[in-house]
Amino acid sequence: MGRKWNNIKEKKASKDANTSRVYAKFGVEIYVAAKKGEPDPESNRALKVVLERAKTYNVPKAIIDRALDKAKGSAEETYEDLRYEGFGPNGSMVIVDALTNNVNRTAPAVRSAFNKNGGNMGVSGSVSYMFDSTAVIGIEGKTADEVLEMMLEADVDVRDIVEEDGSVIVYAEPDQFHEVQEAFRAAGISEFTVAELTMLPQNYVTIPEDSQAQFEKLIDALEDLEDVQQVYHNVEFEDE
Repeated sequence: MGRKWNNIKEKKASKDANTSRVYAKFGVEIYVAAKKGEPDPESNRALKVVLERAKTYNVPKAIIDRALDKAKGSAEETYEDLRYEGFGPNGSMVIVDALTNNVNRTAPAVRSAFNKNGGNMGVSGSVSYMFDSTAVIGIEGKTADEVLEMMLEADVDVRDIVEEDGSVIVYAEPDQFHEVQEAFRAAGISEFTVAELTMLPQNYVTIPEDSQAQFEKLIDALEDLEDVQQVYHNVEFEDE
């Protein structure tokens, strides 16, 4: 399971580098999380998760503060959480999570991105059963055995602990996200290379070289949509 995470994050970080797209999406996500509870991460666990994720993507403080100030004010934009599922080239599976204030805009845009790039939308549940909702938290400077000792000391159950490209990645149940982080903090670690709640595929499919460009075009088209927050898939390329 773990061997793919750093590859995924590295590609996404490279694509998002020096653009405002990822910051705008985080701005919406922070606003929505803050509006659902208190605009204080210490009393709003959902907001705390988003802020931890934003930190690992180097979202500027000004973006975060603007979203929090908006949530504290009188603004009342209504957003809906939506999930779309579909299929890409070579039997690949794709999950699209969106936050939207206009469902009539989002659904056709997602469907069009699939249809124009060799994919097709599926019904709810057609893909997600092949993915597991997972907390992923990573650090540097420790071994997997040392991290396991930290988790045992804090009595935190995890699914897996894997060393990947100089980092140690902990995979856990989503409701253990904060517990894993607190175990690290109790050991004096407060910087994370990864802090995500994500959907990891149970199995990967390989995309042959002649289909890679089409698949990447599909993912890019989905990620570029204004309302789309996250895109998950089960693809690995032949050269990985």
